[in-house]
Amino acid sequence: MKRLDLFPITTKIEQGGLTIAGASLIALAEEYGTPLYLYDRATLDKAVRSYKSALASFYPGTASVTYAGKAFLCTAIAQWTQQHGLTIDCTGEGEIAIAVNGDVPRGHILVHGVNKSIADLKAAMGFAGTIVVDNLAELERIADLAHPSQIPNLWLRFLPGVTVTTHHTHTQTGHHASKFGMTREELMVAAQFCMDHHLPLKGIHFHQGSNFRDPEPLLPAIELALDIIQMLGLEDEWHFCPGGGWGVSYHEDELPHPSVENYVRGVAEAIREGCRQRGLTLPHLHLEPGRSLVAQAGVALYRIGALKQRGEKTWALIDGGMADNPRYAMYGARYSSLGVSSPGGERSGVFSVAGPYCESGDVIIEGLPMGPIHPGDLIAVPMSGAYHLSMASNYNGARKPEVLMLEEGQVRLIQKRETVQDLLHRDVRLSD
Repeated sequence: MKRLDLFPITTKIEQGGLTIAGASLIALAEEYGTPLYLYDRATLDKAVRSYKSALASFYPGTASVTYAGKAFLCTAIAQWTQQHGLTIDCTGEGEIAIAVNGDVPRGHILVHGVNKSIADLKAAMGFAGTIVVDNLAELERIADLAHPSQIPNLWLRFLPGVTVTTHHTHTQTGHHASKFGMTREELMVAAQFCMDHHLPLKGIHFHQGSNFRDPEPLLPAIELALDIIQMLGLEDEWHFCPGGGWGVSYHEDELPHPSVENYVRGVAEAIREGCRQRGLTLPHLHLEPGRSLVAQAGVALYRIGALKQRGEKTWALIDGGMADNPRYAMYGARYSSLGVSSPGGERSGVFSVAGPYCESGDVIIEGLPMGPIHPGDLIAVPMSGAYHLSMASNYNGARKPEVLMLEEGQVRLIQKRETVQDLLHRDVRLSD
């Protein structure tokens, strides 16, 4: 497979340079500066269609798709989700506020979180349709905060004790030692608490990991969760979410991207058969595709400031790095890249790409064959749509980049570049 296959579906090499949705990346960098993040609307739309099509083919019951706010959320993205009727998974009052600002209705806001604060829970009860309860202490706080008639639908988060294979242990969430969710015994206590306090228990949720490529480990967890559903008697329009986190390819060595159809079919068939065996009605199925909805739509654009030869290693130093993409530093994530002005050129050297920050871990790419690159050149890093900007920081006083949404013939600014004044605005001086 080709490196270009990692980029958004509208990406082309035209007149020797990269374009996305007809827009020249060279021209965008000149107008908006770098680092610059680009989101391709056509790629986002295609990802949603692929999930909805697969659900329509393989699941005869009611089903819906949830967008992971933690992957990347801003007001414009929240608005885009509603053009497709998606639910948004929000963690805490900050993401809830962004969703509300993007006109997301109560019924399409779902709230996650391991240790939700009182402020988080109040925001959830004010604006969300569903709260996924992580632990019994949280459930008790919910009961104390409001009358049952004011509480959104509640799902209990189950810890199945079954892992999936991911690129790093930090992205595994379903194993026995995980901080997420409740064991079977804890969940049964929580369910009884809901019954005793007349709380609207409507479903079960679990999540096993992020960026996995094989749906097989989901199947025993689905069986365990369906056993619990049968014991609880949740059969009146009940909801079931076997998590998500379906993987994508970040490097040409990993291509092609894992099949969405195979993932949805595996989950849907397991639920259908499991419900048939137990005499359960089919639930409202919720899928959380995570990065597989948004990663490929995003491209990070950087400018090279200097090249350094260190032994056999050649460093290309760029104007962004771990402050806008900490995934290499956190997970050892692999990325690829193309030069913007000569993407089709012959590979002439092997480069490692690093940022300007005072950390040896401030690296984006290690040992990537590339065409000739020079100080002042632009490089484009694909698969940058998920877990970059949402995890970005102001380390070393970095300011978060500008973000554009690209659609054929249109360039929309959807998030402004932070300024030095933005950093100073939050600070309070000591008395003079």
